[in-house]
Amino acid sequence: MTVGTVPLATRWRASAAGSLWFAGSLLSLAGLALFSLGIGRYGISVSELIQFVCSLASEMPLIEPPRYDELKNVIFQVRLPRVMAAMLIGAGLSVSGAAFQAMFRNPLVSPGLLGVLAGASFGAAVAMLLGDRWILVQVGSFAGGLAAVSLSLGLARIYQADSLLMLVLGGIISTGLFTSLLSVVKALADPYNQLPAIVFWLMGRLSAVDAATVFALSLPILAGITILMLLGKALNALSMGDEEALTLGVNVRVVRGAVIVAATFISALTVSMAGMIAWIGLVIPHVARLLVGPDNRLLLPSSALLGAAFLLVVDDLARVSFSTEIPIGVATELIGIPLFIAVLRRSRAGWLT
Repeated sequence: MTVGTVPLATRWRASAAGSLWFAGSLLSLAGLALFSLGIGRYGISVSELIQFVCSLASEMPLIEPPRYDELKNVIFQVRLPRVMAAMLIGAGLSVSGAAFQAMFRNPLVSPGLLGVLAGASFGAAVAMLLGDRWILVQVGSFAGGLAAVSLSLGLARIYQADSLLMLVLGGIISTGLFTSLLSVVKALADPYNQLPAIVFWLMGRLSAVDAATVFALSLPILAGITILMLLGKALNALSMGDEEALTLGVNVRVVRGAVIVAATFISALTVSMAGMIAWIGLVIPHVARLLVGPDNRLLLPSSALLGAAFLLVVDDLARVSFSTEIPIGVATELIGIPLFIAVLRRSRAGWLT
């Protein structure tokens, strides 16, 4: 028995293999997250973590009360928000990068293409000049990211609304403008307090993320990720070209607009949560494409899982490699660049064939 040109048995085996792959990846990510809860200056062993989790689940006193209270404070107030933030940011940036690469049909595209990272950095820097409130920095970075993308889209609409080339050129112009404005803000900042704070924030950091921030931003980020995953089939058609997509019944303008809005929304929220974290949106989709192929229905969720795991591992290394914690944005560059070089040759062959 066949469905279309593919035998039913072959489709069933592919579906079963895909389900097993995702189940294994989810379990691995859960184990990695549990392990990451024990990483840090305040030592928590794996056995203590397991006892703590069992105590929470069963409400049985498996750990002495003073130690239980210490673990509860460290895990719920410090490490769990950080672990969740790392997974959200890694998944969001990776899915955004994969969707942009499929839509632009370009392997070098990343979530910062339309200027969102430069705009968010400028907005955060301005907020730091105006006050020292963390919520103000988050709002400023989000508003700056949206302003930068609006400028990119506005420039593309003025000249040729449906042109991918004009979108890219608009993003380059927007990135250049907001990078220049950021330099102006740095020059105006107090060199003893504000300038170090701006520079350190631009390096990316998860240490300042709290539970309230993760709770407030997790739902919008997950909603954006879900929207991009639902567009996987349409992105498959779009990756073959606009005319082919129209022939298959895909509304190119609507799909392209939805991808831009969702990916920009996710990227701006990640920047407002933890600052600039680069390379994930560029590198992880290539790794995922090598593992599961170019089908965006598989590639997008795979990118999300790999991105979440990647940023968790990088954050663990950033916390314990040296006596002083390395900013997460710097760590992703140090690890992401060699990883990109390693996968570049095979990934390039995959895009050319």
